[in-house]
Amino acid sequence: MSVTESVDAVRATTSRLGVLSTLALVALSAYVVVGDPPVKLLGISWVAFAAMAGAAALGARASTEHPTGLVWGYGLASGAMITSASVFLVPQAIGYAPKPGGFGVAAGILVGFAAHTVGHLVTHFDLPLDRTTAELAAHSLAAGSIIGVVYTALPELGPLLGLAIVSHKGPAGYAAARRLVREGRSPAMLLLPASGVGLAALAVTLFSFPTDPTFRAVVFGFAAGIFLHVAMDFLPHCETGSEVHDAVTRTGHDHDHSRLDALRQQAVLSTAAGGLAVAAAWLLLQ
Repeated sequence: MSVTESVDAVRATTSRLGVLSTLALVALSAYVVVGDPPVKLLGISWVAFAAMAGAAALGARASTEHPTGLVWGYGLASGAMITSASVFLVPQAIGYAPKPGGFGVAAGILVGFAAHTVGHLVTHFDLPLDRTTAELAAHSLAAGSIIGVVYTALPELGPLLGLAIVSHKGPAGYAAARRLVREGRSPAMLLLPASGVGLAALAVTLFSFPTDPTFRAVVFGFAAGIFLHVAMDFLPHCETGSEVHDAVTRTGHDHDHSRLDALRQQAVLSTAAGGLAVAAAWLLLQ
């Protein structure tokens, strides 16, 4: 088999996996509805799917790059995630058991960093799966598992946390689709990571977890740490070599430092707006 045929086979396999994962999400959703449906998790799962799949469709059809859109997309999402993890998860962790909760937060941040680093190293190897899709799928499954555990351990938790946590799926799907199209690959493969959050979150509801305060403290702390790491990773950096800088370069502003300076200011505004949106929603729902 030639190199071209091998690459085409990998792409076809990934696209098929995307369709199968979507069907699996539909089937799992139908299964949990028959029992005692976790309405909040169902909503969060399908919002995550719609956000990534819908944004990927838009990204695939976009004819030009929009650095401003990337900055605001990532900024709003990361600001919302940081605020939500800090407001809804950290207090829960500390409230159950302060020190175990604190260790959980530290572990989540460190494990998140380690996983990100390992994930990047893995992309240097030949995988039987598209690299971009594999990395996003692994991230989605991990996030979905944590969301599922959190909502199973504390079912009275409102949906605002989950919706803010998966808010980054939209800009991530858009950017990934643009990258795939530039490389001549089908964005349909992004159905795999789009389904990942729901598949993992709903599957977790089939299990029961200890109600010990220390266990919950560690779980909520770990979840907070993971999501804080992800949120900080999604902060819209406008430095040389960043995704935003690459978008500016592709729009013909290779050495336009004033353009990057303006985007840096918008990055600050967008992250603040994301945090304020969560605060406003929390106040309205009180």
